[in-house]
Amino acid sequence: MDKLSKSSKGIAIGIAIGTALGIALNNIALGVGVGIVFSAAFANQSKNKN
Repeated sequence: MDKLSKSSKGIAIGIAIGTALGIALNNIALGVGVGIVFSAAFANQSKNKN
C-alpha cells in the first residue's frame, strides 16, 4: 500500500511538472510527454530506495 502511494505521488508530481512545462512552452503535448518521463523516473527511484 505504501509503495503504491509513493508511486502515485511520483506520477502526480511528474504530470504536474510536465503540464506546467507544457503550458509555459505553449505545447501541452510536449509537457505531457515530459510528465510521463518524470513519472517513470520517480517510480523507478522509489523502487530503488526499497
